[in-house]
Amino acid sequence: MFKAVLLWFMAYLLGSTPVGVIVAGYFSHCDPRKLGSGNIGATNVARTAGKKAGLITLGGDCLKGLLAVWIARLCGAGDGLAALTGLSAFLGHLYPIFLDFKGGKGVATALGVFLALNPGATVCGVLVFAVVTAASHFVSLGSICAALIMPVLICQFKAGWQIVFTSVLIAGLIVYRHRDNLLRLCRGEENRLY
Repeated sequence: MFKAVLLWFMAYLLGSTPVGVIVAGYFSHCDPRKLGSGNIGATNVARTAGKKAGLITLGGDCLKGLLAVWIARLCGAGDGLAALTGLSAFLGHLYPIFLDFKGGKGVATALGVFLALNPGATVCGVLVFAVVTAASHFVSLGSICAALIMPVLICQFKAGWQIVFTSVLIAGLIVYRHRDNLLRLCRGEENRLY
């Protein structure tokens, strides 16, 4: 039990690391929380601090989820503990202790978690994201569709129930965090990627 709590705490702190704020501050001395959509994720960082900063933020946020699960696996964690450790990193990104519990939407961190837990399903999920985003020009719509399809894909790739359950929780939280985007999409007011 001590190992599990230690892993969850480590993962939460890792997830809480505000990569977007750090990167945007370094590249353009701006705070993405005060510009654009106010989100600390890669899309808003790219819009406010440049594409290079956005790509680095995407990679850094993804790495948080990936590292959390990898460390759990290195410590001998099975599917259940590894999935919960990934969920802790994801929750850290959503509700970071370093930013008064006001974080991002979690898509990139979830990507890292899923890459570590089930790479095959994740590649398919990324393809769904790419197709929907390219067709609609809305990153938010691509993110929502990819999140919703992930539990189905993970089931198809014969993952354990703990990983499937975690993917359902993560998908629900991603959709919830995109509730304002959904309203803007319905009103035709959402920002297009290009």
